[in-house]
Amino acid sequence: MIRVSKLTKDYGSRRAIDALTFEAKQGEIVGFLGPNGAGKTTTMRILTGYMPPTDGEAYVAGYDVVAESLEVRRRVGYLPETVPLYPEMTVFDYLMFMADLRHLPSADERVMDTLEMVGMEERADGYIANLSKGMRQRIGLAQALIHKPEVLILDEPTIGLDPAQVVEVRNLVREIGKERTVLLSTHILSEAQQLCDRVLIINKGHIVAEDTPENLQARLVGAERVMLRVRGELDDLPAKIAGIEGVQDVSAQDGGVLEFQFAPGQDVRPEVAKAVVKAGFDLLELRPVGMSLEEIFLQLTSDNASSGE
Repeated sequence: MIRVSKLTKDYGSRRAIDALTFEAKQGEIVGFLGPNGAGKTTTMRILTGYMPPTDGEAYVAGYDVVAESLEVRRRVGYLPETVPLYPEMTVFDYLMFMADLRHLPSADERVMDTLEMVGMEERADGYIANLSKGMRQRIGLAQALIHKPEVLILDEPTIGLDPAQVVEVRNLVREIGKERTVLLSTHILSEAQQLCDRVLIINKGHIVAEDTPENLQARLVGAERVMLRVRGELDDLPAKIAGIEGVQDVSAQDGGVLEFQFAPGQDVRPEVAKAVVKAGFDLLELRPVGMSLEEIFLQLTSDNASSGE
C-alpha cells in the first residue's frame, strides 16, 4: 500500500506539492488526475525513490521512501511517462538486463512470463529501435512488472497506444490491481472513470478532491442538470421553459432536445412537464444528466484556480 502524510516538495522558491495526504490500499487502483504542472509526476518520483521530499512522510509497502529507499525500490514497479529504453538492445536482452539489475532468480523464465503478460512474446528477438511507440510502451510496462512488485506506479500508461492496445493495457492493469496497489496518472478522464476504484484530483500542488468517481458525481452536482426531449422541432419551447421560475441555462440541441438546470431544492421538473404538454408537444423524455468525471475535473480545477489556492 501507499501512505502519504503532509508530503511537500520545493524547487527553490516554487512549491510543487504542498502537504499532500492520501492512501492507496492493496487491491485498489487509484487515479491521479490533474493539469500539467499540478504535481503528479513530482509525487510519483518521490514515491519511487527518484528524489527526496522537502518535508512530510511517504511509505510504500510499509517502507519509508527516504530512510528505506532501497527496500521501496525492491517493491515498487515504475512506468515513467518517457520510458528509458536502449534501442540497440533486443526486447529479450533489455528485460534480461533489468532482471539482472534486480538479481531475480530464474531470470529467463521470468522475462518470458512477463513478455507473455504484456503480449510481446513474439517480439522477444526484435530490436527496440524497430518497435512502434505503442510497443515500446508495452516494454516499459514489462520492466515495471518483471519483479512482481507489490506497488505499481504508472505515469500515463496508455499514452501512444492504439485503441486495441489501450483496451489490453486497461485489462492488464485491472488484473494487476486485484492483488497489488496501483497508482496511475492519466489525462484521459474517461479512462480513470472506467478503470479506477478511487480518484485523487490535484491542482497547484494541492489535492482538491478524493473519492470514487460515483461519489464525486453525487457530491459536486451543484445545480441539477436535466435533459428534455420532445417529438418534432423545438420552435419556441426553449423560451417557454426559460420563463419558468427556477429554470437556468437553457440550451437547445438538435433532435428535439434541450437541457436546463435548476438549483438544489427547487425541483422544477413537474412545472416543465406541464408547460411542455400545454404547449402542444409530445414529451418523450425528462431525466437528470449526471456530471462526467471530465466536468468534475474542470469544475474543481477552475474553481481552485480562481480562488487563488
